[in-house]
Amino acid sequence: MKISTGLISLGLLATLIYKLTEVPGGMILSGLFLGGMLIALILVGGFILSWLTKLILKQLPFWTVYFTITTIAFAVFHYQLYSPTLKIVVPENYTGQVSLIKSNVTENILTLDSNGIGYLNEWTFKHTYSKPIVVDVNGKNLEEQLVGFNNSSFFGLGSSTTSENQIEIKSKSFEIVPEDKTNEKQYYRTNLSELVDKEKIK
Repeated sequence: MKISTGLISLGLLATLIYKLTEVPGGMILSGLFLGGMLIALILVGGFILSWLTKLILKQLPFWTVYFTITTIAFAVFHYQLYSPTLKIVVPENYTGQVSLIKSNVTENILTLDSNGIGYLNEWTFKHTYSKPIVVDVNGKNLEEQLVGFNNSSFFGLGSSTTSENQIEIKSKSFEIVPEDKTNEKQYYRTNLSELVDKEKIK
């Protein structure tokens, strides 16, 4: 039991560290550093909880309890870090800002309109940080033309309000640049307050 839970815990730890290299960080610190701090808390906290459990239930092996606690904690952490990889379809020859709007839709709308706007449900908006797959309506892969927000976070986060009734518009964005401008950020801007479907953000 001790060996099997230990191996599971170690495997989850290794995959967590790998996944953290892709997680966006904060203003200064990387996702790996912030996640590493949480992993350290799990390891130390698991040790303390195991010690307390051992005091109450003396017959339980310490390391079996410890590896069980860390396995559960790492599994929950894995779930919190899960990010779906979206497949986005854009109009033919589209270049400009792509804006994915937090909305009230049940199913994500990932075929974008002529302004590069799509709509995400609340769960997807909250959990998505992975670089998406982007193709045009003819199936052409546009990966080489994608430019993210910065080196640590592919999606830029934005917030604005509608011009009529001041409803908040939350968005995740990136750019699709011309083929001769690959890897060069163009700083496109889309006036979301005028272009979003207001019915989808009420």
